[in-house]
Amino acid sequence: MGKKSIIVAIDGHSSCGKSTMAKSLARKVGYVYVDTGAMYRAVALFALRNSLLTPEGGVDEERLRRRMGEVEISFSLDPQTRMPRTMLCGEDVEAEIRTMEVSNLVSPVAALPFVREALTRQQQAMGLKKGIVMDGRDIGTAVFPDAELKIFVTASAEVRAQRRYDELKAKGQEVCFEEILQNVQERDYIDSHRELNPLRQAEDALVLDNSHMTMEEQDAWLMEKFNLRTQE
Repeated sequence: MGKKSIIVAIDGHSSCGKSTMAKSLARKVGYVYVDTGAMYRAVALFALRNSLLTPEGGVDEERLRRRMGEVEISFSLDPQTRMPRTMLCGEDVEAEIRTMEVSNLVSPVAALPFVREALTRQQQAMGLKKGIVMDGRDIGTAVFPDAELKIFVTASAEVRAQRRYDELKAKGQEVCFEEILQNVQERDYIDSHRELNPLRQAEDALVLDNSHMTMEEQDAWLMEKFNLRTQE
């Protein structure tokens, strides 16, 4: 029986390992991987770089709306890692979009309906040929409601904050665990309560709580689900 080409939608809270799982699966099965979180981070970076902020440090919605047409996001494949790197207007911003400064702005930016609508259109265009793994907050509910395999990943806020802390420390960044935990909790609240396409589990999504799983265990779990769906 031949394998069919499908769309894999992986949703879940921030720092729960969605991207790591999605990248790993895409690499193993030869699918295109799209990190939608990186796309929202790129918009947040664009706002920071262009001083599109209010005096209080929030996003200046009107000025960002007027300049959204300038925001060109694409991905280029890293020849060493075979992983996509985020490009903003042709410049590699992969490292810059992972800073705490961008992390603190990304959920408010992603809550803006005009930002979500613009990026959702781009994401849907990327999935036209199938054979794609995409992760984010609303992939299985808004971007690809007909995706053949939907996964909803979750883990406790403390576990997620610890993972993020370890990741940033490994990159040599000076970080505070309490600040990261607060950022995780705030992002959960904003992501779940925004007006347009809030973070929620799709009715037909398979739930994975990976609080106490190793990466190998979750990769094996995901591969099993993928094999089942592509053989149907």
